[in-house]
Amino acid sequence: MAIEYDLLIVNGVVVTDTDIQEWDVAIKDEKIAKIVPRGGLKNAKATKTIDAQGGYVMPGGVDAHVHLQEPPLFGKGSTADNYETGSRSAVCGGTTTMVTFAPQKKTEDTLLDTLYATHERAKNNCYIDYSFHLLVGNPSERALSEFKTLREEGISSLKIYMTYEALQLHDGQILDVLLEARKQGITTMVHAENGQVIDWMTAQLEKRKLFAPKYHGSSHPPLAEVEATYRAISLSEFMDTPILIVHVSTPAAAAHIKAAQDRGLPIFAETCPQYLFLTKQDLDQPGFEGAKCVCSPPPRESEADCDVIWEGLADGTFTILSSDHCPFRYNDSETGKKSSINDEYPLGHFKYIPNGCPGIETRLSLTLSANRLDLKKFVEVTCSNPAKLYGLYPRKGALVEGQSDADINIWYAPGQMETFELKNEMLHHDVDYTPFEGRTVKQWPRYTILRGQIVWDKEHGGLLGQKGYGKFINRDASSLAKPLKEEEWQLPL
Repeated sequence: MAIEYDLLIVNGVVVTDTDIQEWDVAIKDEKIAKIVPRGGLKNAKATKTIDAQGGYVMPGGVDAHVHLQEPPLFGKGSTADNYETGSRSAVCGGTTTMVTFAPQKKTEDTLLDTLYATHERAKNNCYIDYSFHLLVGNPSERALSEFKTLREEGISSLKIYMTYEALQLHDGQILDVLLEARKQGITTMVHAENGQVIDWMTAQLEKRKLFAPKYHGSSHPPLAEVEATYRAISLSEFMDTPILIVHVSTPAAAAHIKAAQDRGLPIFAETCPQYLFLTKQDLDQPGFEGAKCVCSPPPRESEADCDVIWEGLADGTFTILSSDHCPFRYNDSETGKKSSINDEYPLGHFKYIPNGCPGIETRLSLTLSANRLDLKKFVEVTCSNPAKLYGLYPRKGALVEGQSDADINIWYAPGQMETFELKNEMLHHDVDYTPFEGRTVKQWPRYTILRGQIVWDKEHGGLLGQKGYGKFINRDASSLAKPLKEEEWQLPL
């Protein structure tokens, strides 16, 4: 008896990280069932068929750096999007899997309580599939002993900070984390900025009564990122533990990473759209407007800096492109950007502006619209590599018969979609602005499919997915990030 498929996608150009081919795709029971040359499914039966009309058929986006519904860690600021609104925004922009953060406070002694509390926030609320990175604020003996249990719970990555008083670890604590992460096959993400340099620069600016949003950039000089990046690489090399350096913004930091990679070290790096599209000028806006683009690290000096970051994506220096979606409402004086405005600082104080920008919905379309990456490289950095790096591949980030979930974006053929200017009112997050307002968009997903279900149809109803369809995904160890030596690390004597 002939198989009846759940869904067929025909007449598309299938793009993966390795191939671009005129293939047709058959989906059955939430999985990729068949991929054959165009026309090869003309006699197949299916409940539904989509004619891709020559458009690109790509794996669904994997966004591995997302902040949702986090408790206040930096003063009054509290993220605007919860798991419902953040995942809704994601799916409308073509992201089908996200990895968010489960943040442990310095005052907490355990990571498992943090994990379970984050599960409760996400459970039955997500439009897309999800997992968590544990954010380690207190690597106590108890917390370190729980790394093994994290792996059993399907968590294979964590994040540490070299800055921010609420989260900053000193080098000895970082080595403790790297050692235990190495033992348990956990990938360690590092926010690499020198916290003491930032604190010193902040004090110098305050002495001069320079408080405007643009001085956020001055308080986070490239030096802070460059030094911390080199130090993180050095600690990683000493421990022979793979690391991923997150949201890299400066050419000099990228150069350190490239040099380490050229020496064969397991150093991986991430960048984000804010470092491809925004510059210092976006912070230097009239009044308080620049606060919309306050994030850390900050947008850098010029478009020439952005060009170097684009080049790093193209040449493999950057393994992944994530959104670092960290949303705060602008017109919110309680928990948003304007919480930094008071009688003492009527135009705000850069030090107290909540750090972060929304971007989970715009990541894919802005990057593809820029037309600066080869299509296979685009899929690699936005879908395949995040899945490989964080133990999701080939279930996610791929189109492999019998193995991959049927998570697919169908894009328009070049020139088929009418170009438009991005407006916040078009987006589906719970934020009152986008830092990319007015940018020209030449591509947007026509369809997004999650585990065989059409969850976004741009031309016929928009969002079709349902809250709660997204589910937690247990992750394995990274298939990219591995120590150079398999044997247990030995203390150098």
